Amino acid sequence: MSKGFARKISAYLAEMGVGQGVLDKMKATPASDIQRITLHDMLTMKLATSTDTVELFTGVILCMGDKPAPNCREIAEDARPAAVTTAKPAPSRQAEAPSSKPAKAPTAVPFRGAAGNAAPEMRFVVVRGSDPLCDPDCPEWISAEGAITPRTPQKLRQLLAALDNPRLPVVISSRGGDLFGALAAGRLIHERKLDVVVARTNILGCNPPGAGCLDDNGAYVGLISQFGVECDSACALMLAGGARRLVDPKARLSVSSMGQKRIVEAYLDEMAISPGLFAAIDQSSVERQLEPDIMLKVGLVTGPDTSDTLTGPAICRSSPKPDNCRLPPSANAQAKTPPEL
Repeated sequence: MSKGFARKISAYLAEMGVGQGVLDKMKATPASDIQRITLHDMLTMKLATSTDTVELFTGVILCMGDKPAPNCREIAEDARPAAVTTAKPAPSRQAEAPSSKPAKAPTAVPFRGAAGNAAPEMRFVVVRGSDPLCDPDCPEWISAEGAITPRTPQKLRQLLAALDNPRLPVVISSRGGDLFGALAAGRLIHERKLDVVVARTNILGCNPPGAGCLDDNGAYVGLISQFGVECDSACALMLAGGARRLVDPKARLSVSSMGQKRIVEAYLDEMAISPGLFAAIDQSSVERQLEPDIMLKVGLVTGPDTSDTLTGPAICRSSPKPDNCRLPPSANAQAKTPPEL
């Protein structure tokens, strides 16, 4: 580094309020090497301003409350994708005009939770990770979002039958739904020895089953989010069928009594879940959120791992390579569009 170039960098850092320790690190690092800076050192050099994470700017909580953050933007009703369920606008406080119809207040829904959680029916799509750290060998998974209905197990069975790789992990986010649909889907997951994780999938580029967001592997492109994730009662029973069962730390998992006690108790016993979970379900007539230590104690989760264990960008570099990792086909290959169920 020439003296003139060093002076320019020093002046720039001073102008930005960053310490000169950054320049010292640069000078001390050979051109053939890379020196990684710890968070503690970044704070000391004022290169970082706090220990906060990206959630400070992008967490869903920013748009909750009376004063949303400046980067929260309301989407007009007619511009929202049909599959996204939104809350109804609050009644207008303005005086009613002399008309047969009351005046409507402008729609203001700063927070909508997980897109798909409250969808009329659970939707299954195959998703390929979009993190550049995994390219080109990125993990794939089955995204399961929406309400569980009697049709849910059949839709999952159809998807699994159509896949080249039927051992993909299931990433689920659901506010619950039909008890018997959940039990049948859980048994199917148990039969196929599928791993299940409670998390949310963000589809990039479009909202399934829209066009234009399939990659050359025939899957949707997306990433995992831990925010706005819910798994209530019937969803927890569906999770219980997984070979490995994981719940991301920010996910909200709740249980309550859904009736059919003998059937639920027999199902949990069949899935080798501790009777403690049935007791937690049976004793609560309203949704009761389970803490991570309780979920681990009763065996609803198989470990403290997160979704990264099944869908993280680094898993395809491990040996042996997980079943849900595969290289995309060549540019000349025919992309196979997965069923949209």
